[in-house]
Amino acid sequence: MDFRLVILKVFTRKHQLSLQADAMTLLQQILTDHEITNTEDAIQSLEILAKEYLLQDDCSTIVTKPLLQRVYETVVEKSTAAVTDGSQSSEIWDPDHHLYFIDAFEMPRWHYSLERKAFEKAIQKPNIAGSAESKAMFLRDRYNIIKQIILRNENFSPPAFAGKDRANYLKLTSTKNLLGRAGGRFLLFGMLTRSPEGRLCLEDLDGIVPLNISNTGPSEGLFTEGCFVLVEGDYNDDGVLDVIAIGHPPSERRATARSIYGHIDFLGKGATTVLQDDNWILQAQRPENANITILFISDVRLDDERTLKGLRTLFEQAVDADVIPKIFVFCGNFTGTPVGNDIEMDNYKDSFTALGDLVAEFPSIRTSSHFLFVPGPGDPWSSDVLPRRPIPPAFINRLQAKLSKRAIFATNPCRVKFMGQEIVIYRHDLMGKMMRNLVGVKPDLESADLKRYLVQTILDQVHLSPLALTIQATSWEFDHALRLYPMPTAVVLADSYEPYELTYEGCHVFNPGSFLTNNYGFSTFYMATSRSMPGGLQSFRI
Repeated sequence: MDFRLVILKVFTRKHQLSLQADAMTLLQQILTDHEITNTEDAIQSLEILAKEYLLQDDCSTIVTKPLLQRVYETVVEKSTAAVTDGSQSSEIWDPDHHLYFIDAFEMPRWHYSLERKAFEKAIQKPNIAGSAESKAMFLRDRYNIIKQIILRNENFSPPAFAGKDRANYLKLTSTKNLLGRAGGRFLLFGMLTRSPEGRLCLEDLDGIVPLNISNTGPSEGLFTEGCFVLVEGDYNDDGVLDVIAIGHPPSERRATARSIYGHIDFLGKGATTVLQDDNWILQAQRPENANITILFISDVRLDDERTLKGLRTLFEQAVDADVIPKIFVFCGNFTGTPVGNDIEMDNYKDSFTALGDLVAEFPSIRTSSHFLFVPGPGDPWSSDVLPRRPIPPAFINRLQAKLSKRAIFATNPCRVKFMGQEIVIYRHDLMGKMMRNLVGVKPDLESADLKRYLVQTILDQVHLSPLALTIQATSWEFDHALRLYPMPTAVVLADSYEPYELTYEGCHVFNPGSFLTNNYGFSTFYMATSRSMPGGLQSFRI
């Protein structure tokens, strides 16, 4: 069977690799030697070879036969070793050895290189002050990351061979190519922004074009300044693009992105291969691990006595049922009142001490669970700039003394990597902020599911805060900590908005809601299924 089209689809269209003639012949010979006769098996095998090729230090966009032969031999050796190790898989393992809490300010900074079509690690350590260059750099990175996803999408990737399908693929046009082409219809990609006069515009790396959206119909998703969007319209004689359709860029599933960039350590905890992550996910699905869970509670206002009473009941139920979460995640705000003077500071500190005393009453929880604290937008001693730093040690030292190393005070946002799965935790009233800052393209509110629109928007934008800096400030050199690329396993959007759970392109997104106002509600995330379930103390009354 001739697999040339399949080889070009995997190596050229997906991974942007050019094959020399003898390399193409070698790949067909490998498939023939392994008696591969169907397209599905061929794609799977070629994906393994392409991924291993990209891991090589001396790889380039031109695939040569000698290097490809070496890659093939490496894959064969790894496969043999995996079979050997599989026969010894009965050993006891400790889940805590594969649990990582990731601080936003400790994540390595990666730039996307247009020349190499790959990520490059920043040489200098990020600085909170930033520089003039870094302000432009983080926006270029966001643009380039999303654009490479678009160009890899099958609707935007031209067929390898000429034919009738070649004329039907979607082709992007740059703003600079609009000059002198009035009357034509074009598809552009860029960022929604405002001109100094306040007019809505689309900006890309080459320029800016004003938009007329008066005749644009309702669109899927939420659109704000700072969003990167695809716009189709007619370019008129006044130099304005009359928009007929606007939409978010296509997303890319986690498995696809990891198959390309699996060798990159985006989190700073050591790179793992897709195969290793899949093995840990299979381990999590074993019957003995079915009860490994993470429990999320938001708006844990410790200065309200109802909160501690509710938590006591929750702990008692967990102990009685012998189902104790591996991690308790407490999201702010941890106070319902402003903190300014000395008395209010002492009360804020005492509220954490009271929580430590409560946990100490349940030895089985204190010794087996981890406690992750994520500050909210209303917690004191932190600016509105993202990412936010943890609660200062001076206010939680007594709690830490009671819980030892089991208490982790994290940034906002932060991440948890556990058993091959990546969970992003973000405490922000994002729904309200997005709705307040919508541009003229309004969603169809009669039939819209705003929760779905919000989830779709942040995942398509591969960013937790797809807003202009004037709306939501971010630290320029730490903007990478807000990225959602590769797409995580789950995203927790802890919001004062009503609870929900949705799955979009394989990524599970949920909001546990406010603990007190949501009938003492919380969400439980199951590692075995990578899905959450809402919970609450419905029968509990103060």
